[in-house]
Amino acid sequence: MVSPSSARQSTMPRVTTPCIGVCSTALGDAVCRGCKRFAHEVIDWNGYSEEQKQAVDRRLDEFLSQVVANKLQIVDAALLEWQLQTQQIRYKAHKGPEIWAFTLLKAGAAQIVDPAEFGLVIDAQYRDVTLTQLRDMIDREFYILSEAHYERYMKVVV
Repeated sequence: MVSPSSARQSTMPRVTTPCIGVCSTALGDAVCRGCKRFAHEVIDWNGYSEEQKQAVDRRLDEFLSQVVANKLQIVDAALLEWQLQTQQIRYKAHKGPEIWAFTLLKAGAAQIVDPAEFGLVIDAQYRDVTLTQLRDMIDREFYILSEAHYERYMKVVV
């Protein structure tokens, strides 16, 4: 008999490392400035079970989605996905549209003239910043959120 968690795992793609090759944990950071994982997660990643990797991946996706949703709206997810495919930008189809939007900004924020052509509407308070600046703001806030979570729930106080 197949357990529910085993059935769920078989429908989800395997979690790949979130590492983007800019690891700051080797420099002493408790939270990586690149992938936003905690230092112990970076170190122990290859020993994690698929369920442990999914838990880390889910947390990262939730944090990033929250930050993106506070800066822009996805008004047409199908258009966003079509543009990612048309522009041949690698994205993870099983993730949410907020993750896709950040993937788009990482790949080509400087080339986007009209976010509406990608199914995006930038919130009013951020319309005066470039998409490159917005991408950097999102990345910074994603790091701050990950760091705050680490400080609150993971940091060992001696």
